[in-house]
Amino acid sequence: MDKPGSRRGRAHDAEGSREAILDAAEAVFAEHGFDGARIDAIAALAGYNKSLIFQYFSDKLGLYAEVIRRADDQTREMQNEALASLNAEAAITPEQLRSLFASYFGWYFDYLVQHPHIMRIFMWEMAEGWQTFLKTMSQRDYDDIDDFMPVLQKLQAAGLLRSELHPMLQFSPAMFTCFTYLELLPLYSVMLPGVDMYSPAAMERAHKFVVDFVVNGLLVNPAEAKP
Repeated sequence: MDKPGSRRGRAHDAEGSREAILDAAEAVFAEHGFDGARIDAIAALAGYNKSLIFQYFSDKLGLYAEVIRRADDQTREMQNEALASLNAEAAITPEQLRSLFASYFGWYFDYLVQHPHIMRIFMWEMAEGWQTFLKTMSQRDYDDIDDFMPVLQKLQAAGLLRSELHPMLQFSPAMFTCFTYLELLPLYSVMLPGVDMYSPAAMERAHKFVVDFVVNGLLVNPAEAKP
């Protein structure tokens, strides 16, 4: 067991305080957007002095960037698994591609259900023209695009994508279809009061609908694929 004040104990405390601050920041940024969020409110929710926030993250933009980066890290494993499957030497069949895309978008839909604050943060960004998000971008974001681009271009060249539109301009809106469906639920729960939208069974139906909608919109049917 570590002695009080030991190096490992201090490191653990620092890690815990950073996570608590990031959790609080995620909630406040989701509620108010970047411009409306206040460091004082984040510090109060986290239970730490705001001077510690500045010590860890430098400023509000640095804190926001870490919130975004943490969400990116949470989704990176699934992204890497999908990329590895698409980069495999063996040619992927149209049926395998549809199954892979269905798994990926289904996982992403479930991730958003479990992380509503992240979904709201990105909705703020969309409303504000991605101005703050662009300030947080790093080389890793460009590397991600560079990794995915050749794979999507290969799928397009093989005739597996429905559209001739730039493949990244197809893939990104497909992901945001998950956001859009979930963000519309509060509106339609008022407009359609008798419709079940939030029960586990309803969310399971929504999951299937969104995945089918996205996959069928992106990919040609196996019978239509080039030989």
